[in-house]
Order: sequence, then structure tokens, then C-alpha cells
Amino acid sequence: MGEQKFGIEHRACQQIAQSIKEVYSLGVQIGIVVGGGNIFRGNQAEAFGFARTPADHIGMLATTINGLVLQQTLASLGVESRVMSALNTDSIVEPYHWGHALHSLQKGTIVIFVGGTGNPYFTTDSAAALRASEVQAEILLKATKVDGIFSDDPKINPKAEKFDRLTYSEVLAKKLNVMDATAIALCRENQIPICVFNLFEQGAMLKAVCGQQKGSLVMGG
Repeated sequence: MGEQKFGIEHRACQQIAQSIKEVYSLGVQIGIVVGGGNIFRGNQAEAFGFARTPADHIGMLATTINGLVLQQTLASLGVESRVMSALNTDSIVEPYHWGHALHSLQKGTIVIFVGGTGNPYFTTDSAAALRASEVQAEILLKATKVDGIFSDDPKINPKAEKFDRLTYSEVLAKKLNVMDATAIALCRENQIPICVFNLFEQGAMLKAVCGQQKGSLVMGG
């Protein structure tokens, strides 16, 4: 949503897609899990008076909207991608299929995964860890609005400590809210490193892929 308080901002879409294109130009296989918080978050259920399960369904549909927007934005830059959904919306988006996803990645097509895990009560962080495990990703990049993992929200607390490198166990023990515990545990089990970086810093995604990130790395232990 960029600088907006809600919805989709064209400039932000272009910036994100351009960052992805920079990585894509290296010949790197890319799978992307998108969230939907700019439209609706499942944790808004209580405030809205909604039951959690349908609220999460709304959130999963929101990720589908974002995935289609990202796919079209990448297409406008000449980058080929396909959207796969964990939800049954096959008249709009093709269903997720592990074999088809691997084949597309091997062909050099970016795969955008939407619909979360397809189940309520799971975050898109968990979906990212699940898809990374399934496609045997070498690393999971967590794109955020801050430059890594901090002891507190650095936008609220300027004295928050930044961690350059942590183990999975340290992230869980310190209850750092970079990703939910399920996602961290799944990455630990499958030994997938997690790199947390600022999506809106120029060239940050490219640097993260090349191991030159200024963000934070989670691995080992």
C-alpha cells in the first residue's frame, strides 16, 4: 500500500516489481508468498465482530488480489510469472500444485503463491516457510519495512537493539516478532536460513540475494 493507509499504490507496486526484476535478471529461481494486510488482516476479526475463520478467509482472498496485482505489474516490466493459489479459485487463479510450481521455477518463471496455506489460523509467514520447504529453497527472504530484526519496534523505540545474526532458537526464546513461531520452527526443521531486510531500501533485495545484506540473518541452532 506504499504511503497510503489502505489499498494498493501503483508506485509501491512498481518499486517492488523492479526490485524483483533485479534479482530475476541474475537467473535466480524466485517463489513469492504475498500477504494481504493492506486490504484485510484476519486479526481484525474481533474489532469487526467477525468469527476468526471467515475473517481469515477474507484475508486469504486479499492475498489473491495482491498476487494478481504483482503478476500484472511484473508483466508490465517484461517479467514472466504465474500465480498459484492454495484456495479453490480456479476460474481466476490456478490451484497450487507442487510439481507444476517446481517445473515453472526450473524454467525460470517466477511463481507467486497466494491464499496462504489455504487454512485459517495460519499466517502468510507460515505459508512462506511451508512453500520454501516444499520447493527446497536455499533461503527465505522476509521483506519488511525496517532494516532487519530488532528487540523492539525501531519506529517507536529508537533505542531498540538490532540483531545482525541470530539462531532460530534465539528468535523463539527472545519472542522476537519477525515471524510467527510456526514459521521459525519449520525453517529450523528444514535448515532454511531466513534473511530479514527492508523491502523499500534501494537495492536491498538484490544485496540480500548476493549475501551483502545489511539486514538480519537467522540460521543454525
